[in-house]
Amino acid sequence: MRILVTGANGQLGNEMQVLAKENPQHTCFFTDVQELDICDEQAVQKCIAENGIEVVVNCAAYTAVDKAEDNEELCRKLNQEAPGILARAAQANGAAMIQVSTDYVFDGTAHIPYKEDCPPCPNSVYGFTKLGGEKEVMQNCEKAMVIRTAWLYSIYGNNFVKTMIRLGRERESLGVVFDQIGTPTYANDLALAIYAAINQGIVPGIYHFSDEGVCSWYDFTVAIHRIAGITTCKVNPLHTDEYPAKAPRPHYSVLDKTKIKKTFGIEVPHWEKSLVECIKKLEV
Repeated sequence: MRILVTGANGQLGNEMQVLAKENPQHTCFFTDVQELDICDEQAVQKCIAENGIEVVVNCAAYTAVDKAEDNEELCRKLNQEAPGILARAAQANGAAMIQVSTDYVFDGTAHIPYKEDCPPCPNSVYGFTKLGGEKEVMQNCEKAMVIRTAWLYSIYGNNFVKTMIRLGRERESLGVVFDQIGTPTYANDLALAIYAAINQGIVPGIYHFSDEGVCSWYDFTVAIHRIAGITTCKVNPLHTDEYPAKAPRPHYSVLDKTKIKKTFGIEVPHWEKSLVECIKKLEV
């Protein structure tokens, strides 16, 4: 297959590049804003047509959740309008599309894992625009998959794992919220799932993917420090209202992964196993 991956310099895009070496049967085109402006409809159409693209994987997004509250126009452009542009270009060229979305399409008031058919109810600009992007993709490309994920981290870019390791080494104590529950997702695991879907044949629809297991941000931090060998920083549990943020966070955003596991026969590792793998790579 000839695959276009946008947002190639991000966490997921970088992992897609790493795994491309293990999938030599595909010809991959990796672009970021320097190579392709996904908000430019003509440029996107030209890129997909001239390169004979058969699958578009959109890893690009505006992900600064708090900043999004003050930058709604830019957030909407990248998270909603651009996926629509990519989807229309894919459709015009007979290509499939995989759009990466988020747990933020839910408000987090549930107490059991969210299935794909649960009604979305975002309560942040980021969540609203990502949901808008899902709709644009599903409406404009017949062969479209949306994969919602959560708590993404990797060895690339800025993320929670790298920040907690840095702060753990700099400080004697740290406060982290314990009343927001979800599942960390190693970006490498998500990239593996995306290649599995491409290799087995894309089945259109909405899917959920994260690693297995459940934890709070507090639990996640304690595990990060333990695995990284940080013993001099005390991690204290905080309530959400003790750590004010501009955009509301889902209190519970565990995703039910049954559909993607059954459809593509994917085995998903426990989040702690993947965390060990990531931290080992960070320390090399």
